[in-house]
Parts: sequence; C-alpha cells; structure tokens
Amino acid sequence: MMRSDDPTDPNSWLQRAGSNLLLAEQGEHISGVFLEDLYFNAHQAAEKALKAICIYHGLEFPKTHSLVRLMDILEEGGITISLL
Repeated sequence: MMRSDDPTDPNSWLQRAGSNLLLAEQGEHISGVFLEDLYFNAHQAAEKALKAICIYHGLEFPKTHSLVRLMDILEEGGITISLL
C-alpha cells in the first residue's frame, strides 16, 4: 500500500490509524511489551480515525488527544458516531 504523509488527506490519517491498531492488536503476542503501550496505540488509532472523519467532513479541530473533544466536534458538525 502506498503511504501518504499529507496531513490534509483523511486516507493518510486512516493509514496511520490502521498501523496503530495493528500494533495494539499484535503487541500482546510479543514478550516484553507493556500493556499501557498497547492501550496507547489503541488510543492513537481511535484519535487518528476521528481526525480523519473531521478532515473528510471539513471540520477543523485543535491540537488535542481528547477522544471526547473530537467526538464533540463531530457531533457539533452534524456527524453521528455510533458507539456500537
């Protein structure tokens, strides 16, 4: 897969989210990996996916790591994110 580093491209954010998710999923099978590092990668995956959705819909977001804030921005922009 061709990797894009364009911060204005939602696909670039989704590619990076996918990478973080893969690390979170596979890390538990690697000896010496700390559980909090898996959680960090899972959080990063969710954060980057939410930012990709914001970019796709033309919604601006501040520098933040808050998933709640990003979901609020999406909701304020009329975008509904299903929790299930």
